[in-house]
Amino acid sequence: MPSLKSIRKRISSVKSTQKITRAMKMVAGARLARAQARIVALRPYAIKTQEVLASVVAKATVNEGQENEELVLDEKPQHPFLVVRPEKNVALLVLTSDRGLCGAFNTNINKVAEAEWRRRVAEGQNVRLYTIGRKGRDYFRRRRAPIAHEFSGIWEQLDMDRARLVAQTLIKPLVKGEVDAIYLVYNEFKSAISQKVVVEKLLPVRQLETEAKAAEEAQTTTEHIFEPNPEALLERLVPMYVEISIYRALLESMASELGARMTAMDAATNNAKEIIASLTLQYNRARQAAITKELMEIIGGAEALEG
Repeated sequence: MPSLKSIRKRISSVKSTQKITRAMKMVAGARLARAQARIVALRPYAIKTQEVLASVVAKATVNEGQENEELVLDEKPQHPFLVVRPEKNVALLVLTSDRGLCGAFNTNINKVAEAEWRRRVAEGQNVRLYTIGRKGRDYFRRRRAPIAHEFSGIWEQLDMDRARLVAQTLIKPLVKGEVDAIYLVYNEFKSAISQKVVVEKLLPVRQLETEAKAAEEAQTTTEHIFEPNPEALLERLVPMYVEISIYRALLESMASELGARMTAMDAATNNAKEIIASLTLQYNRARQAAITKELMEIIGGAEALEG
C-alpha cells in the first residue's frame, strides 16, 4: 500500500493539474464565443458570394451558348479557375492546430487527409500537400508525404490578410497548370461538442449542376443586366470567392479547435475530480489503517507490561 506521503503528493499534483485544465476550459470557452460570432457573421456573406458567382457563371455560359447557338460548357472558359480538367494533379490544404490538448481534433483531420492522399495516389494521381498548423505538418513529415508548402503563424492573428496569403499561394500552381484541382480538409464547426471533418473542393469553382440550376432559375426570375459584362465580374468574383472560402474554413477550424479543447478540458477536469475523490478515500483508509496499527501496538505493549 502506498505511504501517506506519496498519496498526499499525488492528490496535490492532481489538484494542480485540475486548476490548469479548469483555466484552459474557461479560456477556450471565452475564445469560442468570439470565434462562433465571427462564423455566424461570415457565413451569410460567403454563401451569398457563392450564389452570385454561380449566377454570373450560368449567365455568362448561357449568353455564350446563345451567341454560338449552342451551350458550350468547357471549350471557352471565362476564367482559368473555371476550367474543369481530369484530376491528375491535386493539391490538398490540410488545416490543423499548432497546439494539442484538444481531444481527437487533429487526429481526425490527419487520418482523413492521409486516407484521401493515399487513395488518390493509388488511383494514379499526383498529390501535393499544403499544411496549416504544426500538428498536421509534423504528422505528414513523419510519413514522408509530398508537402509542397507549410504555412506558419496563421493562427497567431487570423484575419482576411492571412487568408489572402494562403489563397495566393494555392492558386499559383493552378494558374500555371501544375494542379488540376484544390481541396480543403478541415473540421466544420457544428457545436462546442460536435465537429465534422469535411473534404471540400475549392477549385475549379465551376459546378455544372449549380450552373444548370442557376440558369434555370434565371429564366423564371427577374433578368439582371451586368455592367460592364459577366466576364469582367468573374475576374473579381472568383478570387473573392476563393479568399472568402479559405477564410471561412480557417474560422470553422479555429472554432472547432476551441470547442474540442473546451470539451477535452471539461472532461479532464471532471476526471481529476474523480481521481481526487478516489485518492482521498485511499488516503483516509491508509491513515485509518496506520492509526489502527498504532493502537494495536500500544495495546499490545500495555498488555505485555501488565503481564
